[in-house]
This record gives sequence, structure tokens and C-alpha cells, in this order.
Amino acid sequence: MKNAKLTIGIVSLALSFIVLFQSCAVGLGSALTSNTKDTSGGTGIIFTILLIAAGVVGIIGRSSKGGAIAATVLYAIDGLIGTSATGMFKDLVVWGVISFIFGAVFIISIFAGQTYPSKQVAVQQASKPVELEQPDNDKRV
Repeated sequence: MKNAKLTIGIVSLALSFIVLFQSCAVGLGSALTSNTKDTSGGTGIIFTILLIAAGVVGIIGRSSKGGAIAATVLYAIDGLIGTSATGMFKDLVVWGVISFIFGAVFIISIFAGQTYPSKQVAVQQASKPVELEQPDNDKRV
């Protein structure tokens, strides 16, 4: 599951540039047509910021349960923003559904796909002293 989370995080970062470009184009288009009631360009930029945040959290926290929960929440909020957006930017609904799918993968990894070490085991492993090899000074090259 770690590889799937890493892949989803990288894909999220790559998709965010596409969504950002589309959002800027829609914002420019609505400004040129004097359509002041259309806010889908700005919604797309907020969507992009959350998509970048979810991707980064997904990559950094791929081996922890808290990281998976945080990424799931960010993807869910992102999906809600994307699917509820109306206006010129109709593609935002598609990106919102993709964000929901990414969130579903992260929530599945919390319950089924990956085992996380308990806090006691992690603390014991961190407090274990590291033994270093002593160099053998008798051997000369």
C-alpha cells in the first residue's frame, strides 16, 4: 500500500498543474465575457491548493496512520469542492470524482492494506542503542 500511496501522491501533484492551468483559463474566460457570477475559476484554484496539500501529505505520511487519515480528509474536502462546483468549469466535477477515488484508496489503506507499528514498538525500536563495529587496527594494507 505504501507504493500506491506514493503513486497517488505523485499523480496528485502532476494533476494539480493541469487543474491549475484549466482554472486560470476559466477565470480569464469568465473575466473576458464579463460573467461576474461565475466563480468556478477561483474554486478550481482552491481545489488545486488542496490537491497539492493532499498529495504532499500522502507522500510524506505514507508509512503512518495519521498521514493516511490527514490525506483522506484533504481528498474528501477536495472532492466535495470539486463535485459541488458549478459554472463554466465543468471538468472540475471530474477532478472531484478522481479526488474522491484517491481518498477512498487512502481510507482503505487505514483499515485493510497496511499494518502500522504500535507506538510502544516504535518507541522501543527508537530507544534501542546502536552498536558500531570497532575497526581492527592490527590489519594493515
